[in-house]
Amino acid sequence: MRKFSCLFLFLTFALLGQSQVQIGLFGGISNYVGDMTEKVYKNSNGAIGITAGYQILNRVNLRAGFTYAKVNGADSLIGQDDIRTRNLSFQSKISEFSLIAEFTTFDMSYKRWSPYVFAGLAVYHFNPYTFDQQNNKVFLNPLGTEGQGLPGYEETYSLTQLALPFGGGIKYNINDNVRIALEVGLRKLFTDYLDDVSGNYADANDLFTNRGQQSVDLSYREDELATGDPNYPAKGETRGSPKYKDYYYLTGLHLTYQLNGSNNEGSFNGKKGKNKRYGCPTVF
Repeated sequence: MRKFSCLFLFLTFALLGQSQVQIGLFGGISNYVGDMTEKVYKNSNGAIGITAGYQILNRVNLRAGFTYAKVNGADSLIGQDDIRTRNLSFQSKISEFSLIAEFTTFDMSYKRWSPYVFAGLAVYHFNPYTFDQQNNKVFLNPLGTEGQGLPGYEETYSLTQLALPFGGGIKYNINDNVRIALEVGLRKLFTDYLDDVSGNYADANDLFTNRGQQSVDLSYREDELATGDPNYPAKGETRGSPKYKDYYYLTGLHLTYQLNGSNNEGSFNGKKGKNKRYGCPTVF
C-alpha cells in the first residue's frame, strides 16, 4: 500500500494550493459481514483515517482518504450449532485508499446541516490470520486452506484488491471553517476470501502434500473441540458459502477543516447560528 499512500500525499499537497479545500480526520468502528458473522456488533473494531477534499460545486465534493481498520470473525460467536462447531476464526488489518464523490441534499452555504450520500472507488490491502492451538499467529493466505493455487482448485486470492465504497450520513457546520459529519460507508468487495472462507473443503492429502500439516490443521478445526468430529471432511463438503461476497463497512465521525477560505464564504455571523444569506432563496 506504500504507492497508494504516496499517491494520497501527492493529491493532498496538490489540493492545498487551491481554494475550497478541506483536510479531515475520521474516527469510528469497522465491521465485517461474511461467513463468520451473525450479529455484526459482536465484531466491531476501531478505524481511523485522514482525508483531503475539494469542493467542485456547491453540493458536490471530491474526497480522497486513507483509512486503517481491523475486522474479525469467529464461529464461536454464532448461535447456529453447525456453524459454531466448525470452530473457524480470523482477523485482518485493512489499509484502504479511496477516492469518492459526495453529494449533499442542501447547499450548505445556506444551511447549517444536510444529509449526503457518496460513492467512489477504493484500493485496499488485507491479510487474514488466525491463532493455532499454541496461540501462535498464522497468516492463512499462504496455506491455501481450501486448496487455492493447487491444480484443480481456485486460484490464490490477491491480498490487494478493488472495492466500491458507498454510503451516506449527515453533515453539520460548526462554524465557517469546521464541519462534522456522522457517516456510514459500506465497501462492496469482489472477493469472498476476506475471512479466508468461501467454498468447500479441499482434499486433506492435497493440502498436506503441497502446503504441510498446518494447512490441514487450520482448514478443519472442529476436531479441536471436545465434542467435535475428529475426522477431516471429504473433499467437496461445504466449508463456507460462495453465494455472496464478503464486505466491510465503517461507521464514525468525520471532522473537516476548510483551508484558504471557509465552508460558507464567511456567511455565518455567529448569532444563534443564523446565516447572513438565509434571507436569500434557498437552493436545493
